Amino acid sequence: MFMLAGWIAVDFAFNAYGAIEGYSEAELRGAWLKYQQGWGGFYYIGSAPLGIAVLSTAIHMAGRGFDEYLALKWPAPREAVRAFGIFAIVLAGEALVAYFAGAESCLPTSGLVVGGPSGLMIMLIGSCIAAPVFEEFIVRGFMFRGWSESFLGPVGAIVLTSAVWAVNHTQYGWFGRLEIFGMGLALGYSRWRSASTWLTVMMHSALNTAVFFMKGPYI
Repeated sequence: MFMLAGWIAVDFAFNAYGAIEGYSEAELRGAWLKYQQGWGGFYYIGSAPLGIAVLSTAIHMAGRGFDEYLALKWPAPREAVRAFGIFAIVLAGEALVAYFAGAESCLPTSGLVVGGPSGLMIMLIGSCIAAPVFEEFIVRGFMFRGWSESFLGPVGAIVLTSAVWAVNHTQYGWFGRLEIFGMGLALGYSRWRSASTWLTVMMHSALNTAVFFMKGPYI
């Protein structure tokens, strides 16, 4: 449902740009490349609400409360500071490993095409707000809750959710996915210790925001 809603949102935005039937193949390719990051923003903004609605339906069918099942409570300030500190150490360690191994990290890139200020805003909202909220709700919220209450326990749930999250990032190579797996372990541990998915949403959003400030130029 998440993917379906995302592509419907992109199709709507693309048609709003102009009637698709009236473009040649070259013109369509040019329009796509001109706003390539903006389309990604539309994808996440359009798909997240429906994806969360599906989660809400499943949780309701299980007879559980939405906030309780997904652990949507604010973390204690001390837990937040500890979690962000651990996350920073993990990111720094991964950067050092990437540097000495000569591997290509999933973080740096350049020349992202957004098509102007409005396209940049759409990309940032989609990538730094909508995507972290939905991904954390489903991975560290929904999946972690179910798997941690199974025979896997919390530790098994942390490892498995990190692996699923990493494998799902198909846009990166093997080293990039290993980096994401390491980040997932830090996020999973923070979710377990704090019992707060909002904390991992903030960590995920802060990471994406920092990465996009380091990227560029945006054109």
